[in-house]
Amino acid sequence: MKKLLWAGALLGLSSSLWAAPMPVVASFSVVADLTRQVGGERVEVSSLVGPNQDAHVFQPTPSDVKKVAGAKVFVVNGLGFEGWINRLSHSANFKGVMVEGTKGVTPRKADEQEEGHDEHGGIDPHAFQDPARVQIYVKNIAAGLAKADPAGASYYQTRAASYTKQLKELDAWAQQQFAKVPLAQRKVLTSHDAFGYLGDRYKVRFLAPQGVSTETEASAKGVAMLINQVKREKVKAVFFENMTDPRLLKQLSSEAGVKIGGKLYSDALSPADGPAATYLTMFHYNVSTIMASFK
Repeated sequence: MKKLLWAGALLGLSSSLWAAPMPVVASFSVVADLTRQVGGERVEVSSLVGPNQDAHVFQPTPSDVKKVAGAKVFVVNGLGFEGWINRLSHSANFKGVMVEGTKGVTPRKADEQEEGHDEHGGIDPHAFQDPARVQIYVKNIAAGLAKADPAGASYYQTRAASYTKQLKELDAWAQQQFAKVPLAQRKVLTSHDAFGYLGDRYKVRFLAPQGVSTETEASAKGVAMLINQVKREKVKAVFFENMTDPRLLKQLSSEAGVKIGGKLYSDALSPADGPAATYLTMFHYNVSTIMASFK
């Protein structure tokens, strides 16, 4: 009898260890990584918008609808970042737990002079460019995973706490880096307005020919004004982004007489073999690249 009970206990333990991870869908690569960091081995995360892909212009396919329909948790950014989310979740008849990473985040208003700010209701959705705000994402993700998988609640909370510590360390490091540069010199030109939260956090001024969405076309008048502003304010470098067409910035660089400082990762991570395969490495890479342009 004892042997049978022992065998049953082992079977139960093995079943729990071998249980398939919970299927989770994330809207794009950044929140997918955050979800993997919190969920660990208890989740299997798939990202609708992959590395180096633009979530602003993403068009869901029937396979994406099927993927969402089979998920227990659907993690999104929110703040209007994914304009296609409501249509997709409705088409999929999604019945699981929807997690909005930015729930509870104090949003930043898009600058009124920037073209395309109306698309997100005047709100800048790129809150993930601030590690302090990403800590709220992590808290929301842990709560959402625990709601769908109560047995893993303490596991998710432990991983969330560990990851939050890393985010605080990253934030402190970035503060130290930017403190080395006089405020008047902290000026950067990028493809579109994706770095406003980073700019607010570390007092860096970001200029952009486009608004908060890459779907917005920069006008000839806007480009001309920006060229004059770059010259007037003596911006040292321009950066293109990993999921945008660099031709406009090359034109700006040539006409304004400033160097191209390289590539920044804004709305998407890099592939696994790139320099920004996770959120932590992406942010570290961006800050280091920007700092190099100030020298």
